[in-house]
Amino acid sequence: MVILGIDPGSRTTGYGLVESDGRSHSLIALGCLTAPPGASLSARLAHIYDGLRTVIAEHRPQEAAVEATFHGKNVRSALVMGHARGVSLLAIEQAGCALYEYSPLAVKQAVVGQGRAGKGQVAYMIRAMLGLKAAPPEDAADALAVAICHLQRRRYNQMKGLK
Repeated sequence: MVILGIDPGSRTTGYGLVESDGRSHSLIALGCLTAPPGASLSARLAHIYDGLRTVIAEHRPQEAAVEATFHGKNVRSALVMGHARGVSLLAIEQAGCALYEYSPLAVKQAVVGQGRAGKGQVAYMIRAMLGLKAAPPEDAADALAVAICHLQRRRYNQMKGLK
């Protein structure tokens, strides 16, 4: 099964694709969608949307997992982040992928073991879990962490007979 993980951001949206047989995971692709400096919000959102549509068309994931909205300190930042999540969700829906959402806390707990882990700790664990030679860029590592969180939750639910 191929899972797409997305870490939405208005300036940089990370993505990562992981293939899993239910027990072990392997990296398929990772990257960051970063709009040109100085681009308007609408141009950045279009860049994210187009980039995700291309990634989905190329790799054909069966399911997608997105980091859920968090409560930001800055209302404007949270609102802009919501726009980036929105175009990500739209790209996933239009591709017909099943969608799952996980809180940042749940993602960090699944990958690092505790919810207050820093980005460096997440990147380190992703490197170890996927056997990478180097740590991926932070936004891509976060996206891969979302995908792995989903795979772990999926496996747990299957073991418990849940959907």
